[in-house]
Amino acid sequence: MTQVRTIRYQQIADELRDRLAAVGAGEVLPSEADLSTEFAVSRVTVRRALEILRDEGLVDSRQGFGWYVAGEPLRQHLDELSTIEDQLAQRGITPQRQVVEFEFRAAPRRVAKVLGCEQVLRVKRLNLADGQPFAVVTVWCPAELGQHLSRHDVEQHPFYELLGVAIRGATQTIGADSAQGTEAGLLGIPPASPVLRCERITTDVHGRPVLMSEHVFPARRTEFVVELPTAEPSVLPVGLRLVE
Repeated sequence: MTQVRTIRYQQIADELRDRLAAVGAGEVLPSEADLSTEFAVSRVTVRRALEILRDEGLVDSRQGFGWYVAGEPLRQHLDELSTIEDQLAQRGITPQRQVVEFEFRAAPRRVAKVLGCEQVLRVKRLNLADGQPFAVVTVWCPAELGQHLSRHDVEQHPFYELLGVAIRGATQTIGADSAQGTEAGLLGIPPASPVLRCERITTDVHGRPVLMSEHVFPARRTEFVVELPTAEPSVLPVGLRLVE
């Protein structure tokens, strides 16, 4: 019996290995329960097959995600203001935007407070890296600055190039969260999966907020990097805040 089981999980590993050749890094695999049903074996046998592939560096697992195709995380440097697309392109990764929603509407309360306006252009898009979902980004822009923009404009160019104002910089706040239904579907991850949720407020040279955006990244595919050029005595690194 032991010999039969050993051969079977190796066979499953071989078949899954062949499938992975056509799957992008970070893509979530079927659950152990689904694979157990597909191959008509126990979950223990499926898990053993997946562990073989993990030992080979082909797959990995994380609490809340299940099993997914292994790959190098996509790193973003926070030392300067730049777009996701620029950073990906510098690494030889092909970026792409897909606009999901484009509408002029009343500003939500917090957005209205930050941008100091009642009407905004709201754009929700899916960012892809080499064809794989990488981020869901929602951008709010004062209607007066976005009134000349089209859906095609924001799909082909970053807002920084379209606003017609000089940008000074931005403040970005990053925290851990779980994926909501719509964004989980766009990112191709299970609902409630771990994500990094980032809020960015961009200001012009006069210090006026001109853009507010929310970026949602699958936690397993994203790393943020900050250079710390000097060492000073401190309880916490600059910019790190403990949340009660």
